[in-house]
Amino acid sequence: MNLRTTVPQSRVLAGFERNLHQVRESSIIAVVVLAIAMVKAAHSNPMLDTLISSYPDQLAGYENGYLLWKDGTRMPVSDERREKTFEELLKAPDILDQFAIRYPLGTPTTIPRVNEDPGRIRNEAFFRKMYGDCEKGEVARQLSPVPWLPNRGGGTVLVTAVNGVAEKLAAISRELSQLPSKFSRYLVPSEGAYNCRVIADTNRPSMHAFGAAIDLNSRFGDYWLWTKSREGKFDWKNRIPLEIVDVFERHQFIWGGKWFHYDTMHFEYRPEIIAHAKKGWPERP
Repeated sequence: MNLRTTVPQSRVLAGFERNLHQVRESSIIAVVVLAIAMVKAAHSNPMLDTLISSYPDQLAGYENGYLLWKDGTRMPVSDERREKTFEELLKAPDILDQFAIRYPLGTPTTIPRVNEDPGRIRNEAFFRKMYGDCEKGEVARQLSPVPWLPNRGGGTVLVTAVNGVAEKLAAISRELSQLPSKFSRYLVPSEGAYNCRVIADTNRPSMHAFGAAIDLNSRFGDYWLWTKSREGKFDWKNRIPLEIVDVFERHQFIWGGKWFHYDTMHFEYRPEIIAHAKKGWPERP
């Protein structure tokens, strides 16, 4: 015998209205989420996104033209001056200016063009906040000794422990130790890492002053100031093997040999430059 159950029409209508209400709520939520995402995209900056992700222990985010540090410090990211000369970029860059010149990751295909110095533009306030002021002893308190190719008599170098730089340089040392012995002469002895000094012929602090750079054997290094003529001319040159450069770049160190004002023995920790290069170097909005 077949039994038929009749559902009251009022219950059917109530269920329909309840489902319709849920669909409407879901649609509203989806629209709101999409709107928020669109607003964020409109106000996002690919360079600042790279900067934040590159220094996660230090930086919290950015808003309304300010970089937000995790200790509450707010730092302006731009001075609103877009058309700067190369000298102005070197002497007084804002934070975004540090991304003004694209870094050519990997094997170079051409020599750098005039004033093409990617990563050489540094905002002093940013790095002083990050690593400290060496003249006040703030950098020295955070230095860590790193064995430099100990199997080849490289001794020990001092670099900052901030941002894990010491750990990364130790990893670089281990990888370089695996290269054939013919590379040793470029690596040992090194010219050291931490050095509380300014860049030659300037009053700007070197990345060595922050304990975030190392120079290899100067006997095989080339530096533009060493070859500059009285007329101010110089030709790019390099003797550092690219196998060495590749190891450093894998650990987020940029190479001074990719600068027009070359410094081929010089490597400095700049994770934001390496990361942005991997992204294809998206420009500022």
